[in-house]
Amino acid sequence: MLLFFLCCCQITYAKHVKGGHIEYKYNGPGTVSGTSNYTFTVTVFFSCTTSGPKDNVYLGVFDAGTNTSVLAKLIGISTSRTITKTSSNPCMSNPPTICYEVYTYVYTADIPNNTAGYVLAVQDALRIDGIVNIANSSSDGITITATMPGVINGTDYHTNSSPTFIFKDTAIVCYQGSFTYQFAAADADGDSLSYSFGNGLNVANAGGNTSSNPPAAPPYASLTYNSGFSGSSPLGNAVTINPVTGLISGTAPATTGEYVVAVYVKEWRNGVLLDSAKKELQIYVYNCSLVAAALKTSYINCDNFTFTFENESGSSSVSSYLWDFGVTSSTKDTSTQPTPVFTYPDTGLYQLKLKVSTAGGCVDSATAPVKVYPGFTPGFTVTGSCYQSPFIFKDNTFVKYGTVSSWSWDFGDQTTTADTSSKSNPTYQYASPGTATVLLTVSSTKGCTDTVTKTISINGKPDIYLPFTDTLICSIDSLPLVVQSSSATSYSWTPAYNIINPNAANPVVYPKDTTVYTVTVQDKGCIDSATIKVNVLDFITVTLPADTTICKTDSFRLHPTTYGLSYQWSPATGLSSTSIKYPMAAPTDNITYTITANLGKCQASTSQNIKVVAYPKADAGADTTICFAGTANLNGSMVGSAFTWSPAGSLTDGSTLQPTASPAGTTAYILTVMDTLGCPKPFRDTVVVTVLPRITLFAGNDTAVVVGQPLQLNAVTTDTSRLTYNWAPADWLSNTAVNNPMALISSSVDSITYTVTATNAIGCYAADNLKVIVYKTLPDIFMPNAFTPNADGRNDVIRPVLVGITSLDYFKVFNRWGQMVFATTQNNKGWDGSIGGIIQDPGTFVYVVQGKDYTGKTIFKKGSFVLVR
Repeated sequence: MLLFFLCCCQITYAKHVKGGHIEYKYNGPGTVSGTSNYTFTVTVFFSCTTSGPKDNVYLGVFDAGTNTSVLAKLIGISTSRTITKTSSNPCMSNPPTICYEVYTYVYTADIPNNTAGYVLAVQDALRIDGIVNIANSSSDGITITATMPGVINGTDYHTNSSPTFIFKDTAIVCYQGSFTYQFAAADADGDSLSYSFGNGLNVANAGGNTSSNPPAAPPYASLTYNSGFSGSSPLGNAVTINPVTGLISGTAPATTGEYVVAVYVKEWRNGVLLDSAKKELQIYVYNCSLVAAALKTSYINCDNFTFTFENESGSSSVSSYLWDFGVTSSTKDTSTQPTPVFTYPDTGLYQLKLKVSTAGGCVDSATAPVKVYPGFTPGFTVTGSCYQSPFIFKDNTFVKYGTVSSWSWDFGDQTTTADTSSKSNPTYQYASPGTATVLLTVSSTKGCTDTVTKTISINGKPDIYLPFTDTLICSIDSLPLVVQSSSATSYSWTPAYNIINPNAANPVVYPKDTTVYTVTVQDKGCIDSATIKVNVLDFITVTLPADTTICKTDSFRLHPTTYGLSYQWSPATGLSSTSIKYPMAAPTDNITYTITANLGKCQASTSQNIKVVAYPKADAGADTTICFAGTANLNGSMVGSAFTWSPAGSLTDGSTLQPTASPAGTTAYILTVMDTLGCPKPFRDTVVVTVLPRITLFAGNDTAVVVGQPLQLNAVTTDTSRLTYNWAPADWLSNTAVNNPMALISSSVDSITYTVTATNAIGCYAADNLKVIVYKTLPDIFMPNAFTPNADGRNDVIRPVLVGITSLDYFKVFNRWGQMVFATTQNNKGWDGSIGGIIQDPGTFVYVVQGKDYTGKTIFKKGSFVLVR
């Protein structure tokens, strides 16, 4: 037969944790009232071939309702042992050597009794490497968990102890070989246990968390499984676990190596789930084969007498089979076929035997009980339709042999995990409408077990739609009530006061006093209701606001106050509608509007006078344009009783209609006229005074010429409009009406000052002048022999004086060490006595200067000057 081992490995890995589990035992009340004393046992499996921290583990206890920590305890080793298996079946090929270590850590503590129960956890980042069914095994850790109950459905379960895991010896599983393993647990309280595969759990920070660190709070992340594997199928779809017996069976995967297998054991008492413990295993699939006879744990047929048997090991080296089907009264109940079919002669319990052998002489055998009890058909009925009432479930399983011994109901309510029962005929009330798949698993005293499912519909309340829920009628009228429902099958109206057809969807009522009518509708056992308030009036009134005045061409909304429900206005002149409660009115002349309101046969009317007055008139005058810093006379007029100008800050006497404006820039002046004797609204008009920009004019820098030298004058302005120019005096100018006349000044004068004026189209103007000094020498360059840069405004800069020179080639200054301290080619630019912003000490400096006179001749000068401080 094929065997397998749990939590062991023949290959050396860098990490060492291979699995484990947590158990707890109730010892009695704690030393403090409201606590219980428990012993916690943590079992961890380690690899023999790798090293790592094993001296202690950190146990965490967390409140299951809030996930807050109530205990974090570092626990030392209580026991340790090494499990080895060095011998194996002689008929096995390539038998492996198995070794692993089992460490236990035990701690006793008082824990407060709470309602939600607790989550127990131990974490370690050092899960072994190279796990076949895990995607990131090199960086994954392990979280070992269990849960403890608190108060469930009003019952205190603090005295409960967890199931204990029964140790199994090491075993061997060969790849692609059939195997079985009885996963075993026992419960000291006699509670029933269920088994299932589940997700192995990781550590949130696997990079640094070890058994010696406090565990993180739940919830815990699942391991990530490779394709073809999952928490519910850790060894692939060919390996399953029996939820009742805990038997793991199937065909091993084809890939050799280590696999994570997490088994969750749940503890039940009277149909109530108390707790859950996870035992995590590391199963190694070997490259081996085994001549074996393997049978299922037991065989049962609850439908007929015929069975088909086969050797569950699947070994390819078996050469012969001998089956004995266990019918003691017959000698013909044998077969040598690999997969025989046998029909038992009667019901009962039989002992099946299988013996296999190979050509090499290896022999193996196996036995298993066979139960033959046909006539077992599970079934149940359901009574109920609405989520407002309990559904009644009744078991009607047919059992020909024995009796039904257990029931396990799952009512399919996805909103809770408490939708289970172990009663034969339970009831269950759903929290909301929808559909549910109900599952019933029944077992008989003969060992028959089967499951049946039904999908049921849970109906909700019937839908109700009321076009209105609050209305008015006149005491001499009647009113049809209206309710709409797509699913209701019956209607009932209350009270029965002044109502016709109270069981119809649309009865007629005629109350004399205000009454609230309630309709109750039913559909498939579900009930819902709604109300309509009928307010009753013996008469109605209608009022309108006081008479009012409006401006002609304006509109306003009429606002009557009344309980009437229909309306008629007259006359229709200027109204948006004559039949609504609040029409818009835009009359052009004085008018009186009358409204007639009706509530059924009750009627009332009233009127409102509207006086229509024309708007006042305002004329601010024509827009105008002024020069910069100029003034403008505004010329306003009006028809009204009062006026204002704005802005008033730049007006002289803004209390008149003809003020003077002195704006700094273009300004819009608003004339507002009011008529306090009629139209309540002002009227406005605007006049814009545009201020032209200041004209800037530059006649040029003062200059010097020699006798006979022509001088080109050039006045420059930033104004882009068309300007006229005038130069004065006109002496020696080529043209006085252009911006750039030519001057040829006579030798009869030493100097002359010219003034130029520029004027635009509306008379705005600007003026500037320049002085021309006339030298009666030849063109030359003159240099001062000293300067005083003391910032007094006199002789602060040294520069050449150009006489008859039209261009400066250069002006350069050198200190006594021959370093150039200043240079320029611009006329009138000089040196201020500093270098790079640093003031120079007094001393003598050398200069060179060169330029061209108006005839093109080059003039060169050099010399020295003194800087005086």
